[in-house]
Amino acid sequence: MTDQTSRFKGSLVVIGGGRMGEAIVGGLTESRAVSAQSIVVAEPAAKRREALAASHRIRTVADAAEALPADLVILAVKPQVIDHVVSELSSRLGDSLVVSIAVGVSCARLEALLPAGTAVVRVMPNTPALVGEAMSVVSGGTEASEEQVKLVTALFGELGASLVLEERFQNAAAAISGSGPAYFALVVDALARAGVRQGLSRDVAQTLAIQTMRGTATMLAETDMHPESLVDGVASPGGTTIAAVEVLESRAVRAAFADAVAAAVHRAKELGS
Repeated sequence: MTDQTSRFKGSLVVIGGGRMGEAIVGGLTESRAVSAQSIVVAEPAAKRREALAASHRIRTVADAAEALPADLVILAVKPQVIDHVVSELSSRLGDSLVVSIAVGVSCARLEALLPAGTAVVRVMPNTPALVGEAMSVVSGGTEASEEQVKLVTALFGELGASLVLEERFQNAAAAISGSGPAYFALVVDALARAGVRQGLSRDVAQTLAIQTMRGTATMLAETDMHPESLVDGVASPGGTTIAAVEVLESRAVRAAFADAVAAAVHRAKELGS
């Protein structure tokens, strides 16, 4: 646990008790970055509230207004409803630091809905937060101080890794790390199915694919090796790997990923408009 998070002794309200809301709560409490007694989750679904309270020993409420104001408020709701949620609660936020994880929604858009001077920080985590391996991208709004951005970056770092980017890069980052788990899961599934086609059981093929992806990611992260160098290192002359890579290149796999990321960025802009 970092020094920055260990000094966070304030109250935290998470609005939205879905998968990401729970992942944030779980990561912060398990790392002891924030005590469970300091956290309230606002979630309209009664069964979901009961499950969250039982799993994390936190207080839950149906209406976020019951828990506001708070030192830190995390908006873990869909971009399609965030304007309504913020408008409903803006008068009750007081001096809260507001953090949004809604994809495509700019700090400026939220600042326009909130009382003048409200500090807003935008964060794009991803679903590996559920297992403590998130990648979170953090951007501060015009009213957020450097200290507030550092605090949010440290808190989300407890869910895995975090970094600060200028907000203009948020949609591109979200298209890679935010949507990326789906891309990699698709690759694992494709490899597992290909293995089954070659006679392996599904369990064996999937285990091979997952561990190979995990090991490759670790190798790239810990050695600073360029991905193309890794490809060249595995693809020996006239061998099996170069034969496989040539097929992937002929099917324009790189171009497909580029188009996929561009489509995700375009959709994020639509959601934020």
